[in-house]
Amino acid sequence: MIAEERMQTILQLLEQRRTVSVASLCQATGASEATIRRDLSELDRQGKLCKVHGGATLPQNEFESQEPDVTVKAQLNVEQKDRIARYAAAQINDDDFVFIDAGTTTLRMADYLGQSKATFVTTGIECAKKLVEKGLRVYVPGGLLKPGTQALVGAAALESMGRYNFTKSFVGTNGISIRHGFTTPDTEEAAIKSLAVQHSYLCYILADSSKFGKVAAVTICPLNKACILTDRLPDESYRSQTVIKEVD
Repeated sequence: MIAEERMQTILQLLEQRRTVSVASLCQATGASEATIRRDLSELDRQGKLCKVHGGATLPQNEFESQEPDVTVKAQLNVEQKDRIARYAAAQINDDDFVFIDAGTTTLRMADYLGQSKATFVTTGIECAKKLVEKGLRVYVPGGLLKPGTQALVGAAALESMGRYNFTKSFVGTNGISIRHGFTTPDTEEAAIKSLAVQHSYLCYILADSSKFGKVAAVTICPLNKACILTDRLPDESYRSQTVIKEVD
């Protein structure tokens, strides 16, 4: 496959999936990782995509109408997500009552919780399994299991969540915009996230730097309703909106 065909394939896959990993592009094109990384650098230079660690996303400020598949998201910005998750886990005390959202960054928090005596509630099935395997106390609300993100959503989940009052919540997002706040493509997931923010004494949004400047269909909450944990802040104007921690 010549370079032009390869780059066209990359853009077509990106349009379909919203995010792509280097590994998936190697499989789709038959090219080496080094070749794909060069292609991504060139397409990033042309402004046709945003190159991130481990793959690429649509350009900044692009409207996100679909939720990327969790298996694809898990391969993107791995090091950044690990740093954010480790810092987030360190904020939990033994007497906390904690909500952990479904998502690839929040899922990594379970790896850094040790033998925490906190009580956890999560809408992420994979997160719940990890917490139980570590011997931690965890509640899972009822509801519909969404295939793409493996998150519990719907009326039953909202009813369960509405009974809780969290000391701390850790929530994922697809986009961060000064005008639109924290956003996500799915209405039902947005409702769960929004309720978690409302019922929390302190809420953290876990988001790597690729999320800034993006807007998805549904607003979770304004920026001033939660603190942001990120690997790098690409635009200093966000600091006037809320507390932001760039983790080491």
